[in-house]
Amino acid sequence: MTKQRINIITISSIVALGGFLMGFDASVISGVVKFIVVEFDLTDFELGWGVSSLTLAATFSMLVSGKLSDRFGRKKVLTYAAILYAVSALISAIAPSFIILVIARMIGGLGVGASLIIAPMYIAEISPAKMRGMMVSFNQLNIVVGISVAFFTNYLILQWSQIGGSFINNLISENNSWRWMLGIEAIPAIVYFISLFMVPKSPRWLIMKGKSDEAQKVLAHVIGEEESIIEVESIKKSIEKDKNKKQGSFGEIFNHSFRNVLIIGVVLALLQQLVGINAVFFYAPMIFEQSGFGTNAAFSQAIIVGLTNLIFTVLAMFLIDKVGRKLLLIVGTLGIALSMIAISYGFSQATYTIKENNLIEYSQNSNIEKIKKSNGKTFSSEEDFSVAVKKLIGNESFIKNKSAIIASSISVNTYLILISIMAFVASFAVSIGPVMWVMFSELFPNVIRAVAMSFVGVINSSASFMVQLVFPWELSNMGSSLTFLIYGLIAILGLIFILLKVPETKGKTLEQLEELLTN
Repeated sequence: MTKQRINIITISSIVALGGFLMGFDASVISGVVKFIVVEFDLTDFELGWGVSSLTLAATFSMLVSGKLSDRFGRKKVLTYAAILYAVSALISAIAPSFIILVIARMIGGLGVGASLIIAPMYIAEISPAKMRGMMVSFNQLNIVVGISVAFFTNYLILQWSQIGGSFINNLISENNSWRWMLGIEAIPAIVYFISLFMVPKSPRWLIMKGKSDEAQKVLAHVIGEEESIIEVESIKKSIEKDKNKKQGSFGEIFNHSFRNVLIIGVVLALLQQLVGINAVFFYAPMIFEQSGFGTNAAFSQAIIVGLTNLIFTVLAMFLIDKVGRKLLLIVGTLGIALSMIAISYGFSQATYTIKENNLIEYSQNSNIEKIKKSNGKTFSSEEDFSVAVKKLIGNESFIKNKSAIIASSISVNTYLILISIMAFVASFAVSIGPVMWVMFSELFPNVIRAVAMSFVGVINSSASFMVQLVFPWELSNMGSSLTFLIYGLIAILGLIFILLKVPETKGKTLEQLEELLTN
């Protein structure tokens, strides 16, 4: 392995730690959900808001991060994002109220939005064309590693909290375990902040600022002296060609010459979220618990979700520069559609049985006789079952204990659900997960890359926010089967668009792609 190759891998790995923090920060909430519902007595909507508030702040951050990175540099924006992650983790851990917790999560969301946009942009701008797909995928790899680590640390902390009479149990109890789950993120955030001092500034940003000599030194470090001279000249010509355009303007991205790449970017941004990936990641333990797995089993199944995501993201990294972006998108999106339809079918076959022993302990009134009379009554619909149980134990008690009640009452093919969720995560991880961000970094010309990535990032984040916000409501009011069926139908529509409209971008420099994709 050449020195230059080692350098680019090292730099990309450090910058992609922002992806790790993003994945950790976003998915750690999956283990917290069960506890904060009880701690703060949350409704379905409040729970959705608590989970999605991070994404709302990330959406705002994406809107301004591209512009800020054009002005102050990619590296500086990432440095501030690391600080935001650390502050968010510490405040979340000590949050005395739901409002403070939401504010802390939104502070972290500002870091999420910045790193989600700037990290892949920086890596694309410093990587040679033949390595760009894999290097940009480092960011997605780190996102899924962060998700997996969050699932694992949640599970580990939960196990520690259940150890009686030990030193650890004196520090971590079941009541405060969720605070440790959130607070532990401060450690990798501080590591990221320190590591960024080893990273050079983006060469393309330096050339945009008239610092060609400094940019050439950076490129020489990662692609060699001779190639760096040629690359600098190519970048300068591209920027010179666009000098009469309004640099970095949001209005400019709607120019007719960029119309095709913008449409592709917007559709991919929507598709990645509307297939339901964050519903699965952020609510994984809740989904598994409502599928009949116990609490501890639900957390361990969530770890399997994270590991599946990790393995297939690594596979995508090795394939993306070999088989290309489009083939991965086609195969993966087809897998997503089939998996979601299978999950929908599995839940449609579920039955729910009233069991008096489970309901009596949750009853708020003296309705014991009615509960006993209803013992053994079975429903084919979760909605009908919920209505019946509310009449028996009271609406408030049902809402507070819904997950536990459904988990103890449901009869479903749990292995079909588990295998289908694994297949869904694998299909996502090998395709639209990493490929979308690679294509975002490639589709847009130098002159609009920062603001265009911010724009499609905002759309992606907004879709993610809506999915997270309404998912608890969907499960309560539409049922699991219809919710997952909708995700599957969206994937089918996305597959048709990919087949008809999405181009192949592998093996070309950013400047060559600009010539090819814009008018």
